Order: sequence, then structure tokens, then C-alpha cells
Amino acid sequence: MEQSIVEKAREWLEPSFDKQTRNEVIRLIEEDPVILEDSFYKNLEFGTGGLRGIMGVGTNRMNRYTVGMVTQGLADFVKKNEAGPYKAAIAYDCRNQSPEFARITAEVLAANDFTVYLYDTLRPTPQLSFTVRHHKCNIGVMITASHNPKEYNGYKVYGNDGAQVVAPRDVMIIEEVQKIVIPSMVKFTGGKGKIVMLGEESDTLYLDSILSLISLSPEAIEAFRNMKMVYTPLHGTGVHLVPKALERMGFTNVFHVPEQDLTDGNFPTVVSPNPEEPAALKLAIEKAEQTGAQLVMATDPDADRVGIAVRNPAGQIELLNGNQTAALLTYYLLEKWKESKRLKGNEYIVKTIVTSDLLKSIADHYGVACYNVLTGFKYIAEVIRKNEGRKVFICGGEESYGFNVGQYVRDKDAVVTCALAAEVACWAASKGKTLYDMMREVYLRFGFFKERMVSVTLKGKDGMEKIRAIMNRYREDFPSRLLGSEVVLFHDYKKRETVDLVSDLRYEINLPGSDVLQFVCADNTIVTVRPSGTEPKIKYYYGVRAEVTSEGLFEQISRSLDEKLFALNELFQK
Repeated sequence: MEQSIVEKAREWLEPSFDKQTRNEVIRLIEEDPVILEDSFYKNLEFGTGGLRGIMGVGTNRMNRYTVGMVTQGLADFVKKNEAGPYKAAIAYDCRNQSPEFARITAEVLAANDFTVYLYDTLRPTPQLSFTVRHHKCNIGVMITASHNPKEYNGYKVYGNDGAQVVAPRDVMIIEEVQKIVIPSMVKFTGGKGKIVMLGEESDTLYLDSILSLISLSPEAIEAFRNMKMVYTPLHGTGVHLVPKALERMGFTNVFHVPEQDLTDGNFPTVVSPNPEEPAALKLAIEKAEQTGAQLVMATDPDADRVGIAVRNPAGQIELLNGNQTAALLTYYLLEKWKESKRLKGNEYIVKTIVTSDLLKSIADHYGVACYNVLTGFKYIAEVIRKNEGRKVFICGGEESYGFNVGQYVRDKDAVVTCALAAEVACWAASKGKTLYDMMREVYLRFGFFKERMVSVTLKGKDGMEKIRAIMNRYREDFPSRLLGSEVVLFHDYKKRETVDLVSDLRYEINLPGSDVLQFVCADNTIVTVRPSGTEPKIKYYYGVRAEVTSEGLFEQISRSLDEKLFALNELFQK
């Protein structure tokens, strides 16, 4: 018979759990059945961002016990599948309990015979990826919930290539984790391992490596190194390394938002520390208005994503979305590689299926291959691993504000992205242009692509069921037309099948299965629907496209595309 929620919760009243935890479980049983159910109705699972959840008591929460048990399962997996000696790297961000979770992870791994490289204070996610590769570790763990609200924390697992784990290894890890059913199964002492603390010397190694990949316009940087910029870490890990990176690049006029340089897991100055949200950049934009800065950059708590804002021709600060940032940086890199005759025919970029096809249009122009992968930077990293030694990875990007350059880091990297964005701003200035001007130039040369993402939050068990019902409805009865344009292709990534509605043929999708649906219209409109892998949300991605034949038609076409994006959203939110 299936165990009830209360019976499952009462297991957490055993003496192996600390008094504070036991008291909170009793309170939930007696006073808060809704939170009790959400805390215990399932175990945390690996998604596109690893293990992530609200902090608190219970099997569906991030706490010292779930972290310890996951780590024991992870250690068991590595020891069953890989040869020793065993090594691991661990870093953590600014979130509440992150240092504690990192220390627990390190202690459990050391007790399981691992040499553990643990950072002495908070560090960015991309630096953890770099450290795994540099020290040739079997695994890495990053304690972070990225851009999630303050109630969350998480546990990202990295393989020996410095990338987040993908199938089948993620499933294999979960199988081992599920065998650890009580805290007493977790080893904390008695092993042959040790903990090695890492500090500033590792920062130098990381910065030396990633900055060697850029600085492609030294004359432009020197000429415009006094360009005014604003940077904010949004209370997170970027405060340690982004300013250092910009200083080493030669930039001398970087303004901070002092109250957001303060490390604080409660994120007191923002509703959400998510650079996708315009409100998160409010204070930084105010600082730009005060100082006359041309460029604004904000990194999320673990500094793997960056939001960027630039001045438009009217002198107003305007936000770029993730697609625009990725397109600008990709255009710059490919143009500079072409200028320096570094393009030999075996280079490539990578984007995700919900990221703008503008990146592919740019890559096609330069004769560079473009891979299309599932949502999540771990799939970009998987392509890099498979092509290692055969092809040259230039860059990869995704619409959710993640970008990376080169092979030193196998995850999105806001540190190198900030440095590169500042460099591109100087390159544009050397041509008498702004980044806004450069974005228009990209649209004129490669096609006017516009996108919009809308997410709908549906919390708890009921929310999950609603999301499942929405996906099933679209899967079983998908639209034949969108805003008057015929749907010609229907991609069901869960079934790994494409239906060509014109020829009535079906094709296999050569990607892992994922609960994603995509509708492609005859006029190049694309709509993608998927549940979030890290939050209780369902996401809708809308993409439209037009050609701009003259500068004078730019604004008119832009308004037309915006109207179409809003109409698509109204259609899908009915």
C-alpha cells in the first residue's frame, strides 16, 4: 500500500534528525497540511539545472539531510563506475545555507575517499566548471539555485568534462541516490579522503584562461577603455571576479551599485535576482543615468548569466534580451575570426531549440556550423565534448541569458560574457556606433528576428498536474494555423518525432527525449511550449521573422513583429 504523506513525514521524527527539524515536522503535521504535502509528496529530482528546491524540512526540500543523502549516492555512483583515485571540486554561491551545504558535501565525499577541492568563499558556477577540468576531477558540485527566488537553493552536479551531467549518467546517479533512504546511511567520517582549500591562486588561473579567448580588438579597447559602464552582481558571486576581469582587460571607468555588491542570500534590493527580469536591473540603470554610462551589466547570483542594457539613439537605456546579446557576441566573434583568417571550415557554434534562429543565420553567413540542442547549457557542453579534438568550438548561447566562449569552461559564463560585451562596445565605438546600432546592423544583414518568452507559474502538486494537462492537450490536439499562417511542422521532442503536415510524413528527432512541443509555420513563425526544468512554470516561446530591405522600414517592421508576438501570446493564453 502506498505510504501516506503523514507517514512519510513521521519518518523525519526519528532521533537521527536534529531537534529543530523534528519540531518543524511536528508543526507542519499539526498546523500546515498544504506545506506538509508539498514538502513530502515526492523526492527532489534532477532537472535541467540539477537538484533544486525550496529550503526547508522534507524529502522535497533542500536541507542538510537531502544534501547529505544525494552526496552519498553521488559518491557511490562514482566509485561503482570510475577508477580511483577519486577527486571532486566544490563551490557555492551567496544563498542562505550555501556554505553549510558545501561543507556537508565536502565532508561526505572526503569520508568516501575523495580528495575534495573546496573554495574558501563563494565563487561563480563557471569557475567551478573550470576547476573540475583543471584538477582533472571525477565530479564537481555547485551549491546554487541560480536566479531562483531567495527561498530556493540547489545542487548542480558536474562530470569529469566540467559539464553538468546528462543522460544516462543523471538517471544512474538518481538510482544510487534513491538507495540512500535514511541519514544513517551517509558517511561523514572514516574515509581516506581529504579537503583541500582553494583561494585567489585559482582565480588567477581561471581569469588567465578565459581572458585569453577574447581581447580580439586591442586597439579599440585601448582607445575606449574609459567608456563608462555599470556592473552589478545582484548580491552574488560576480562581485569577486567580474570587476577583476574588466580591470585586467584595461577598463577604467566601471561604476558599481554599492548596495548590491553586498553578499546577501535574501537579495534585499530586488524582488528576484534574475537578470531576465527588467526590475532586477533597476538600480543599475539608475546608476547609468546618474553617470552617463553607455553599458549596463548585471549577473545572477552564481554569475553564469548576464543581463545587458545599452543606450538607444534617443539616449535612453534599453534592455537587450538573451537572444540579442547572444547574436551580438556571436556576430563579433565570427567577424573577428574571419578578419584574422582563423576560420578553416571546421568551426562551429551551438544554440538551443528555443534560442533565436538569428544565430544560425549569422553562422551560415560565415560558413560556420550551427548545432541545435535541447534547452539547458549541459546539452551545449555535450556537443563540445563529442567534437573535442575534431572541431573547434567558438561560442554557444541560449535565450535565457547564458553565453560562453571556447572550451575552458563547459557551462555558461557571465564573467567572460561581461568582458566580451565591454570589448564589443569598444569595437562598435571604434566604428562610430553603439551596441544598439550594432544590433540594428545585425538585423539588416542577417534578418530581423524577434522573440518573446512568457512563463506561467503553477505551484505545488496541483500546478504540476495543470502543466501536464496543458502539454497533453497541445500534444493531442495541436493547432493547424497560427494567426492565419499554416503550421507546417510539429516537433514533439518527448516522442522524438517531427510531423511534416504538408507531406504527412514523420521523421525521427535526433535528440534525447524531452517534454517540449514546437510549432513551425509557413511564414517562419515558431512557437515552443515546455515545462521549466527548475521552477513550477510552463514556458511559451514565440519567434517571428521578417526581412528589412531598407533602413527606413526598420521601425515599421519592428512594430509589426511586436504586434504579432503579442497576438501569439493572447492566442496561447486563452
